[in-house]
Amino acid sequence: MRTVTDFFGSMVFNDQVMKERLPKEVYDSLQNTIQNGKHLDLSVANIVANAMKDWAIEKGATHYTHWFQPMTGITAEKHDSFISPKSNSTVIMEFSGKELVKGESDASSFPSGGLRATFEARGYTAWDPTSYAFIKDGALCIPTAFCSYGGEALDKKTPLLRSMEVLNKAAVKILHLFGNEDVTSVKATVGPEQEYFLVDKEMYNKRPDLVYTGRTLFGAKPPKGQELDDHYFGTIKPQIKSFMKDLDYELWSLGVFAKTEHNEAAPSQHELAPVFTTTNLATDHNQLTMELMQKLAKKHGLVCLLHEKPFDGVNGSGKHNNWSLSTNTGMNLFEPGETPSENAQFLLFLCAVIKAVDRYQDALRISVASAGNDHRLGANEAPPAIISIFLGEELTEILNAIENDEKVGSKEKEQMRVGVHILPKFPKDTSDRNRTSPFAFTGNKFEFRMLGSGASIADTNTALNTAVTQILNEFYEALVDAKDFNKALHDLIRKTIKDHKRIFFNGNGYDDAWIKEAEERGLSNLKSTPEALSHLLDEKNIELYTKNKVFSEKELRSRYEILLGSYSKVINIEALTMIDMAKKLIIPAVSKYTKDLLKTEKIKNELGVVTCYEKEIGNKLSELLCEAYKLTLELEEKRAEVHKLKGAYEKASAYESVVLETMNRLRAVVDEAESLTAREYWPMPDYGELLFGVR
Repeated sequence: MRTVTDFFGSMVFNDQVMKERLPKEVYDSLQNTIQNGKHLDLSVANIVANAMKDWAIEKGATHYTHWFQPMTGITAEKHDSFISPKSNSTVIMEFSGKELVKGESDASSFPSGGLRATFEARGYTAWDPTSYAFIKDGALCIPTAFCSYGGEALDKKTPLLRSMEVLNKAAVKILHLFGNEDVTSVKATVGPEQEYFLVDKEMYNKRPDLVYTGRTLFGAKPPKGQELDDHYFGTIKPQIKSFMKDLDYELWSLGVFAKTEHNEAAPSQHELAPVFTTTNLATDHNQLTMELMQKLAKKHGLVCLLHEKPFDGVNGSGKHNNWSLSTNTGMNLFEPGETPSENAQFLLFLCAVIKAVDRYQDALRISVASAGNDHRLGANEAPPAIISIFLGEELTEILNAIENDEKVGSKEKEQMRVGVHILPKFPKDTSDRNRTSPFAFTGNKFEFRMLGSGASIADTNTALNTAVTQILNEFYEALVDAKDFNKALHDLIRKTIKDHKRIFFNGNGYDDAWIKEAEERGLSNLKSTPEALSHLLDEKNIELYTKNKVFSEKELRSRYEILLGSYSKVINIEALTMIDMAKKLIIPAVSKYTKDLLKTEKIKNELGVVTCYEKEIGNKLSELLCEAYKLTLELEEKRAEVHKLKGAYEKASAYESVVLETMNRLRAVVDEAESLTAREYWPMPDYGELLFGVR
């Protein structure tokens, strides 16, 4: 019987395979490229490509593809076979270094936000050697960046790699100030917890809203939801367990560090959590995880829903981005340490994150903005749209003591020099977790809980990496030429705490009082995607990304157009789906039931029988039917008007304030009608069947 260790990473051209199949000098050259970003000579690329091809063919692959992540939110691939014709009408299997390193993809149909005209179709994919190639569905998949003919980023990987590079440089410079000369690289590491729903495939196919939009646009609440908390960490049903088993096998074969799986809070909701790995690899792994979840679910008679809020009234699905910084020497920069210098170093990096999150609240909020996530943020399972940092009581007490030059646990004034006096040692988990906090320190890492289930983690980590890079560079400039390093360090940490403590909040983020308090503190509360995106091109944010060379201003403006356009398209599709369902399914079904009720009432009246139910429900449904029809026509009219608007921001704002508002009113009427309509007349599976239909 094969064990996990026998097949883990078996479909990955990983370091072990490279060592076995590449000449030592070629392997060393490739490692120099991976570790230090050195240029890879084409002669080396040819040898690597040939080894990859031979390995892939042995594994059953016939094609190769440059696997990239355009601004569509999913991955893309174009498959080419290894075959090359010979003069005698036979073929040989070839794969060159040029084909490995660079590919050409038609870029005309991918979102570009105005970076190129439709007729300018040429786009390039470039191999990312820091992310291992792998075999999927009989094809060698080569993780790549995707750019336009002019070199502008058209994907999510390119800016992420840029942000990792600048963060590495900034962090290494700071560590050298502390005497850590042996540190040559710092990498952001991420462990994204993935939440998702599984529903019965046959029921899913009968719900046009789920098929077209990924969420239920209509649906009255069932008698039972998640209020008994009996699904959370409960026994996993056989059908789900079988799916999870297959998913684990596929993920482990692809080298994905899938670790934890369990039932989540809502019925039919589940979670998978991986072990930490470097950010770009974690991003690739998470994209593979989502793809495989959806593919394998269908084999088990299920459909995987990755929408942030597929069902109203129960928890939506998020993706908790656990982020930390680690050195090539094995040091976690968010471990407090046991010596004065380690304490000081920890505090400086902690303060860099604090300042970054406070200054760039809007950038972080923008990084999780989507039409789907707007339904989730602020609900009972997700943090509010207000950015704050949870540090726990013990760490907050330490920072307050430093700010006030007090000894921890004492009100006596005592000059506290960071790096001279030893701070109290405290365990990794200094306090309980705060599920309502969007950004929480959890011992030796930060957990950013605002991401939506279907989102790429690239966006958030690009924003977070860049913001922290900016602050680390500012800290370096303040410390590098200091005559008294310890004093300058102490003053810098103390000033940072004092200037940015407004971002600390250890309380209940769901409390209405917090919204008022946050406003008084000057914290932003960007409730909708259009409102959040309106700040992307603020001078502060343009400077952040351009100064650190993560985005050019041209690229940033293109993202602004793409994100606003995506929001409008999502709401437009939802509105059209609602109109279609109302006209073709719901209104006819309710009308038929109403007709049958009134027909029964007439017969009973002729017989002299009491008709309380038929008359009362029939009249009520007639009123709701009329209201639903009027709102459907109103939605149709408003959607058409908004769709004609030209400006990206004007259109997105109108979809949010006009179209979505009308959709919500139509839903309320239809949901009430559903609660009064006999089940046999309702034209699609209801919430109860969807949420509890998996056995």
